[in-house]
Amino acid sequence: MRPLTYERATTVDGAVRSQAQGPDARFLAGGTNLVDLMKYGVETPGKLVDVSRLPLSTIEPLPAGGLRVGALVKNADLAEDPRVVRAYPVLSQALLSGASPQLRNLATTGGNLLQRTRCWYFYDTAFACNKRAPGSGCPAILGQNRIHAVLGQSEACIAVHPSDLAVALAMLDAQVQLQGPEGPRTIPIGELHRLPGDTPHLETTLKHGELITAVDVPALPLAARSRYVKVRDRASFAFALTSVAVALSVSGGVVEDVRLALGGVAPKPWRPLEAERALRGRPANAHSFREAAELALQGAKGFPHNRFKIELAKRSIVRGLVELLEA
Repeated sequence: MRPLTYERATTVDGAVRSQAQGPDARFLAGGTNLVDLMKYGVETPGKLVDVSRLPLSTIEPLPAGGLRVGALVKNADLAEDPRVVRAYPVLSQALLSGASPQLRNLATTGGNLLQRTRCWYFYDTAFACNKRAPGSGCPAILGQNRIHAVLGQSEACIAVHPSDLAVALAMLDAQVQLQGPEGPRTIPIGELHRLPGDTPHLETTLKHGELITAVDVPALPLAARSRYVKVRDRASFAFALTSVAVALSVSGGVVEDVRLALGGVAPKPWRPLEAERALRGRPANAHSFREAAELALQGAKGFPHNRFKIELAKRSIVRGLVELLEA
C-alpha cells in the first residue's frame, strides 16, 4: 500500500505552500475526479492538500460588471444562481447537462476545469498511455477511438477534454484567477489547457503549486442569448460526443455578433474564431450557419470509429444557432 499524507488547508497561501513543497502533492476539493483516478491507480499522489474549506465558495459581482465565481462554488449552486440563469444561460445549461445531481452537489468550479481526460486507455493501467507514461504510446489511435478527438490531436494523444463548463466559459472568454508560490496571476481560459503535441502528460499551463481561486466571467450582453447543445449516447450522466456553446445577436436579419465553442472534439475547449468572423455580417439563416460550421471543422481528422463526429459537430453548430434564432 502506498503511504499517503493528508493535510487540510486553512488559508490559500498555506495551501499553495503545502502543495509546492511536495512534487507529488495534489489539491483535493470535491474529489469527484481525483478520487476515482486514485482508485484506478492512475493518480498516485503522496500527499493530498484538502482545500475544500477555503473561503472560495462565493459568487460576487465584478466592479466593471460580470461575475467572479469562486473556485469552490459547487456546480449545482452555480447552475441555479439567478444571476447566471438570467445573464449566462449557457453556463447553467452546460452544468446541468453534466454528471448527475449528486455529483453536481459535490463538484467544484475549479475542479471541473481541471478534469483529466476520459480516454478508456488512460483509465486502464493495463494499457500504455503517453499521458501516464510519456513515450509509451497511444493505443487509442489504432484501437477503440469513438469518443476521441477530431481536432487539435497529435501523434502522441487523441484524447478529448471532458468538461462542459469549460466549453461555456471558453465561449464567454472568462479569465482564470490563480494563486501560486510566486504570487497571483490571471490567464484567459483559452490559455489554461494545452494541446497534446509531443507532451500530452502536460494538460494545463498551471505551474507547480498554483491553485485556481476564481473564474471571472465578463459582462457580455450577448451572453443573455446563449445556449449549450450537447449530443451524447445517453440523455443524462454521459460525456459529450460533441457539444457547442453558442451566443448570437441578430439585427435586421443579419448576424451582428456571434460566439462559438466546441466540446467533445478536441483536447481542450475549441474556439473556431475563423467561423465567428466569417458569420458576422452574414444573413442569419441556416445556410450561413452551415457555411460557418464547415469552416469551424476545416482541417478535422477522424479515425476509424469517430469520423462521424465531424458531421455531428457541424450539425450541432447549426442546431444551436437556429434554436437561438427561433427563440
